[in-house]
Amino acid sequence: MSSALTFRVTKTASDCNARLGTLTLPRATLETPVFMPVGTQGTVKAMLFENIEQLGYKLILGNTFHLYLRPGSERVERLGGLPNFIGWSGAMLTDSGGFQVYSLKDLRKITESGVAFKSPIDGSKHDFTPERVMEIEHQLGADVIMAFDECTPYPATEEYVRLSMERTHRWAIRCRDRHAELGGDSTGHNLFGIVQGGTDDALRAESAAFMSSLDFAGVAIGGVSVGEPPAEMYRITRNTAPLLPLNKPRYLMGVGMPEDILEAVIAGMDMFDCVLPTRMARNGTVFTSQGRRHVSNARFAEDTNPIDPDCDCLTCTRHSAAYLRHLHRCNEILFANLASIHNLAFYARLMQQIRGAIADGSLLQLRDSLRDQWGLVPIDELT
Repeated sequence: MSSALTFRVTKTASDCNARLGTLTLPRATLETPVFMPVGTQGTVKAMLFENIEQLGYKLILGNTFHLYLRPGSERVERLGGLPNFIGWSGAMLTDSGGFQVYSLKDLRKITESGVAFKSPIDGSKHDFTPERVMEIEHQLGADVIMAFDECTPYPATEEYVRLSMERTHRWAIRCRDRHAELGGDSTGHNLFGIVQGGTDDALRAESAAFMSSLDFAGVAIGGVSVGEPPAEMYRITRNTAPLLPLNKPRYLMGVGMPEDILEAVIAGMDMFDCVLPTRMARNGTVFTSQGRRHVSNARFAEDTNPIDPDCDCLTCTRHSAAYLRHLHRCNEILFANLASIHNLAFYARLMQQIRGAIADGSLLQLRDSLRDQWGLVPIDELT
């Protein structure tokens, strides 16, 4: 396929598999490793796009399944595509609905053809086949689109993990072929494949080889952060990442705890997304230089300092921890915005620190230092 995406590795670490890169998409050029805020319904919850832009983000994620249900992919296409519809100036990635195969297990039936869903909104029935997913994602019009896969649950039997992985492989071929019929990557919608295989290293290696052979614009690792212990996630990522193409972006789907991102970068991954920073913000948890804090804690009741004195975001430069606690306890809408700005600022700063540490050869030291600051056990005790 002729791709409208370019990716160039600009530096590799000498003491691990981490790398710096430049990813050029139709709507944005960005430096990797990169974190993508999640805009499930075409909005990063509680955030203005101006907030997101001011924090330096150039790439966000939209959810294919939910946007297909509302407002409808055909309508989005008529309105000029998802970025135009929502008023976002940067690049976008749409997932495929594969995570909903996992998360909506009581509302779906998997067959070789695809997945039959019942809408969580009104109970209506919808068939997601690989071909239909490609059509929907082309209508939505993101810069990066994902192949339809089954996000394998954890735990699962070895027999089911293989069955699920092989079905994902067959669906990937069907996605590739329908994507090509729709114009392929030259349309500006660059297709990524997704590696599955559960927690089995041999199956992960088999899936990585298969997805790499299909010449997608990029390759993702899916089916992690679905309940397995962190040490298992780290092992899967560490063993699988080096098997992916060197000259293409590597995307670890749905992984978002700061310590998990650090380990995945060390393993060689380039792209990340997760709802955690904004979801945890709305629920009152903020990420700080000293670890996670819940703003409802009584210690903040009369604290006139910022929630994180080391942060220079809009929230921390203007408002006190005491005020944030007050807003949260009163269920004020403003709290969700201020806490989300802070958490996404934390993630933007973390990715800058990571890129800087790769550049100067100190990533492993940064990892150990941050784990200590955040009050986490040393990594060698965990793995």
